[in-house]
Amino acid sequence: MESIEYRLSEVRKRVSAACARAGRRPAEVEIVAVSKGVGPDAVTEAAGAGLRLFGESRVREASSKMRMCPGNLEWHLVGHLQTNKAKDAARMFAAVHSADSVRVLEALDSGRDVTGLALGVYIQVNVSGESAKYGCPEDELESLLKAANALSRIEVRGLMTIPPFTPDAEDARPVFRKLRELRDRTSSRTGLELHGLSMGMSHDFEVAIEEGATVVRLGSVLFG
Repeated sequence: MESIEYRLSEVRKRVSAACARAGRRPAEVEIVAVSKGVGPDAVTEAAGAGLRLFGESRVREASSKMRMCPGNLEWHLVGHLQTNKAKDAARMFAAVHSADSVRVLEALDSGRDVTGLALGVYIQVNVSGESAKYGCPEDELESLLKAANALSRIEVRGLMTIPPFTPDAEDARPVFRKLRELRDRTSSRTGLELHGLSMGMSHDFEVAIEEGATVVRLGSVLFG
């Protein structure tokens, strides 16, 4: 069976190749290892292979797992966040990739320790327009960013999206491109610096990188 170290090596080769095609540097892309459903032993093995950013989808699962993993890891929440879990999430994670409403942002802000670092946040945008997808509509993004920037314990790092799943990764390209273009237009109009684009998962991360992803969220391609 392939080790996580081997899989990570192969992933890094693919990241480098995608960056080369897009005229980018591999250092511009962070890998968040999505460890939902994966035990502490696998996380520890992945950390030993050089990974430091780990993503969880559920607050409760993460709470018990994090205590059994190496203490030098940075944890991100990458799954949908309910308002009633936001205060717990604010205390547990270094970043949240799925903030999509003023209520969630306010709960994250109030739950963050006032003496600590600001919580990194990516605003999830439903650029595909799917009714089943979470995320704020495009036309609400600027008002949501304004609300986020009024909160002292929140630091908006950028935008996040999840495209419709299709077997062909190329089908996700228009969605990734649309998020990048939305980021650029919004930054230009508002003067806000929105560097980060959290987009791309195991089956489509190379396309996401070609379209400007700064963070890719990888689970099965690393953990099997």
